[in-house]
Amino acid sequence: MTIRTSDEKVMNVISYIIVGLFALIAVVPFFIVLINSFASEHSIIYNGYSFWPKEFSLDAYHMVFQSPEKMFRAYGVTIFVTGFGTAVSLFLSMMAAYVMYRKDVRYRNALSFFLYFTTLFNGGLVPYYLLIVQNLHLKNTIFVLLLAGMFNVFNILILRNFLNGSLPDALVESAKIDGAGDFRIFWQIVIPLSKPAMAAIGMFTALGYWNDWWTPMMFIEKESLYPLQYTLYQILSSANFSSQMVNSIPRLDMPKESLKLALTMVATGPIVLLYPFVQKYFVQGITVGAVKG
Repeated sequence: MTIRTSDEKVMNVISYIIVGLFALIAVVPFFIVLINSFASEHSIIYNGYSFWPKEFSLDAYHMVFQSPEKMFRAYGVTIFVTGFGTAVSLFLSMMAAYVMYRKDVRYRNALSFFLYFTTLFNGGLVPYYLLIVQNLHLKNTIFVLLLAGMFNVFNILILRNFLNGSLPDALVESAKIDGAGDFRIFWQIVIPLSKPAMAAIGMFTALGYWNDWWTPMMFIEKESLYPLQYTLYQILSSANFSSQMVNSIPRLDMPKESLKLALTMVATGPIVLLYPFVQKYFVQGITVGAVKG
């Protein structure tokens, strides 16, 4: 049993206090958003945001869920795109990182330069739109939501640095001597040892899919394929439009400010609940993956 000195105990107390204060600073804004999303529009306009509003109201959430089937369908689309897209993106990114990690791969440096070059220059919005619509014919399909954020060069470079710093060459060589093929090495050795980095990159990728509203705005016209973020964007746009009367006088009965807070809670709630389960791997993956190998 380790016996701590008085100095260590004092340092632990000070550290906990400082960390607790930082955690409180981070939690308080989220708490204010949560509480005031249940406040009435009248209370927010005349009293501002507070820790405990004087008038509680569910008008904002009634407006968000006034069409429950629409919201649940949007949730379903977003959950499917986020889950399936993140899994496929992680698998492809990990394969690309493993190829660039292997020093015996021919043209490895050329491939790395080709990928890095795409981060410096791109064709612009118009060629991208024409590629998606006219060449790939992905408009109004679920595939455009999946492919838009599936391949990220920055994530591949982080994963490659992780492999360079944590996967010894001798381990791969010993597996090859024992008769393991490249794909078996990748599936049974590389992926299990890369779980921290994959959890971190998976979190970034999942957030990208979850928060994507620009792609459906550009390429989706079918309401059945609207994801959550674009559905919430439409609700907010409709509320902003209908909150103005003909003579441009704001309507105080329209939950405009509280609606923004309610939309924030609806959009961020699932991610906030998911983050504690991957936080350990997230921090470890960022720390190790950031070391240049």
